[in-house]
Amino acid sequence: MLALALGLRQGETLGLRWVDVDLEHEYLKLRRNRLRPKYEHGCKEADPCGRKAGYCLDRKQVRRETKNTKSRAGRRAVPLPRPLVVMLGKHKEAQALERKTAGNLWTESDYVFTKPLGGPLSPNTDYHDWKKLLDDAGVRDGRLHDVRHTAATVLMLLGIPDRVIDQIMGWEAGTSSRMRARYLHVPDAMLKEVAQKLADAIWGPAPSAHVDKDQNNEG
Repeated sequence: MLALALGLRQGETLGLRWVDVDLEHEYLKLRRNRLRPKYEHGCKEADPCGRKAGYCLDRKQVRRETKNTKSRAGRRAVPLPRPLVVMLGKHKEAQALERKTAGNLWTESDYVFTKPLGGPLSPNTDYHDWKKLLDDAGVRDGRLHDVRHTAATVLMLLGIPDRVIDQIMGWEAGTSSRMRARYLHVPDAMLKEVAQKLADAIWGPAPSAHVDKDQNNEG
């Protein structure tokens, strides 16, 4: 829902910590990205496990979990629609219950979205959850990143100023026009509406198809 409503990138969503979320004032701060994990074998060379590094039982993670957003546009505050505030509040309560149930098995991390026992959620897990969600909903297959296109287009349809769209989407000033051209998709209905407005402006409003019978008789 965060991706759909606000067009967040996957890394931005999975990198969110509760310290970045202000439910009272209804906004969140984006300032870091969750990186895809990278592993090396931890097993001994003399007795290799025979698996890929990511599936080695003694694997070692060699890439940090997150990195700070480099661009100023990427570091931004984004307003939260009220329904998302409610959903995040319930999610926080559910997570607190999971933490209590897990006890000593819980890995504390302060991430908004975690694994069942805490710790950052894997981008690969998020990917498969997204695919399952599409399948369960009976809609066409698509990338998680496609939701970012949807969010940008909805903002345009709502008449949100370009400068505000740029901030919400995290687009740089120098590339914002190019990004809007890439991400904003004009629906057929909007194009038809524009055509009708042009027709009305140049040729005048079209006569009504319905003519009152009494007016016909008077004529």
